Amino acid sequence: MSQKLFVSDIETIRKRARDHIAEGAVTAGYRADRETVLKLLNDALATEIVCTLRYRRHHFMAKGIQSKSIADEFLQHSNEEQQHADQIAGRIVQLGGEPNFSPDGLLARSHAEYVEGQTLGDMIREDLVAERIAIDSYGEIVQYLADKDPTSRRMMENILAVEEEHADEMADLLEGMP
Repeated sequence: MSQKLFVSDIETIRKRARDHIAEGAVTAGYRADRETVLKLLNDALATEIVCTLRYRRHHFMAKGIQSKSIADEFLQHSNEEQQHADQIAGRIVQLGGEPNFSPDGLLARSHAEYVEGQTLGDMIREDLVAERIAIDSYGEIVQYLADKDPTSRRMMENILAVEEEHADEMADLLEGMP
């Protein structure tokens, strides 16, 4: 049984790396449509920013007998959403793009809505709706990326896993709400 070589022409790979050094992490082996991926990632970035802001507002506006522990949960989720935004922005730059942090059109780019909610129950419901939107849309992004951009896919899979945890936590909190 013959053994297949992992890399048949390392000299060609070395030359190509030197010739295209200005392209950073995007090599000839990148198989995704980079412009489409950058748009998807910038939309996900907007979603994470909107979720960060909504959770942060809910943290400060939470009132009622159960509000302290729920407000703490909102703050934790806000911080995690900000970490996701930072990861996505970093990946956009790696791919040679520019992360769009502009407030102009932020809600239009975001998959999630920014709904403030009046009561603690309303806030939890709106956060759960937003998490469910992120779960579905990020799942579609993961499927689109498949093996064309495994680095972005893994990043989005990891973010998706946290969004699923957030949804589960919001659903648990919602059970105790009137």
